[in-house]
Amino acid sequence: MNYLKTGMLLAALTALFGVVGYLIGGAAGLLIALALAAGMNLFSYWNSDRLALAAYNAQEVDERAAPEFVGMVRQLAERAGLPMPRVYIIDNPQPNAFATGRNPQNAAVAATTGLIRLLSREELAGVIAHELAHIKNHDTLTMTISATIAGAISSIAQFGLFFGGGNRNNNGLGTIGTILLVVLAPIAAMIIQMAVSRSREYEADRMGAEFCGNPLWLSTALAKISQGVVHIPNEDAERHPATAPLFIINPLSGRAMDNLFSTHPATENRIAALEQIARAMGISPQRSSSFLGGAGRAAGPWGNAARPRGPWG
Repeated sequence: MNYLKTGMLLAALTALFGVVGYLIGGAAGLLIALALAAGMNLFSYWNSDRLALAAYNAQEVDERAAPEFVGMVRQLAERAGLPMPRVYIIDNPQPNAFATGRNPQNAAVAATTGLIRLLSREELAGVIAHELAHIKNHDTLTMTISATIAGAISSIAQFGLFFGGGNRNNNGLGTIGTILLVVLAPIAAMIIQMAVSRSREYEADRMGAEFCGNPLWLSTALAKISQGVVHIPNEDAERHPATAPLFIINPLSGRAMDNLFSTHPATENRIAALEQIARAMGISPQRSSSFLGGAGRAAGPWGNAARPRGPWG
């Protein structure tokens, strides 16, 4: 089913790419756009994870550099029945995380320093479990490729301002039509991304709760991340808005039209769904156990007494 979603999404984005090319350059523009789209689809399939990680200057870490964090990812990947993904840290104060990669064998998980500092160990486990669920469902392939192509649609639409908007074909597009194209084409690409984005978040929340063993860890993490995103901007995300659907919470600051155009479900709805899952599992906040199976919940990300000065030891 996820491969079918991927194919349908890529077909829709490719068609939109072709329409933009036709409106800008007529039949020749259509052929050029379709050729570019085909090449970009192939390039994105093999390189979309590298592009997403490079956009945020993510640094790969191992168990020597980040033993606590990498060990947590390894333990959760084993629970999820997944190969160990590559692990990255993004030096950014906004709390957030994403997963990327064309398949579970070539996947990566990235978390910001802001996320690691903000969350308790259990809450961080809930977030990582959510990202591993995306990998398990092959959502990472869908969204990384769509983010790349959506960004390209924005770029090719802007080229229309330099090539006259197809006036040579007398198709009536003109300057005003070209300006509308520059505005509307990226919105159309975003709507196509939204077609699968919202439902995949709910499913990843549900599966992530199963992987970590406690839905409440993720629900409290979502509440904290949502508040952090509101108050802490992510400049890299603002420069690469097409990558916003990759994150567990929308990292963009411009959210006036959130209900209509958001790539993510409302956080309060996700929290309510997770709390319902917790009740069905017989879990209450008072019975929430430690991720490591110990007695009692750690007060900070790595415990109070011996918390290291840095976010990963």
